[in-house]
Amino acid sequence: MMNTYTLKMHMNNQDKMSTKKRFLLPVAVGLIGAALLTGLYFGIVSWAESPQHAAELFWEDRWIVLPIIVGFGVQAGLYTILKKRLFVPVASIGPSGPMMGAGGGTSTIAMVACCAHHVTDVLPILGLTAAATFLAQYRIAFMLVGLGTTLIGIVMMLLILVKERRKAIRMAAAASPVLETP
Repeated sequence: MMNTYTLKMHMNNQDKMSTKKRFLLPVAVGLIGAALLTGLYFGIVSWAESPQHAAELFWEDRWIVLPIIVGFGVQAGLYTILKKRLFVPVASIGPSGPMMGAGGGTSTIAMVACCAHHVTDVLPILGLTAAATFLAQYRIAFMLVGLGTTLIGIVMMLLILVKERRKAIRMAAAASPVLETP
């Protein structure tokens, strides 16, 4: 539980940190996360087939791939806000870290599942033909689960932020004297 002193220290630190930095850092992390996931997607398909095929597959599955990529970027940005305590003095980031990992991991598996049937020529050597077939057969289901996990992570992080903001507002109101008019 945060006391008034901790809240005042956090507010002083926030004053020192520029508003620009508080907004740019999570946006940058979100864009980097989305770019890395996009790179993974295009990298796997390009390696297995060709860059042209990667672009075609991306366009074909854009209805699910784009929300996964954007959702992961948003989740990465929100996690940065929570972890760095950029807007409110968050006492606990709760399960947002594991949710970020679960969302990212599931999204990555979904992207690999989407592309797995393209690497089946290489997989018999590794003994993974059955896994590739399974992933390819249920790729849309994996992608929907990945998107769902990402959305759950976003909602959880937003709930944590709202809860902590309300707590900070209550503490600030209790700490400041109320001026009464005669």
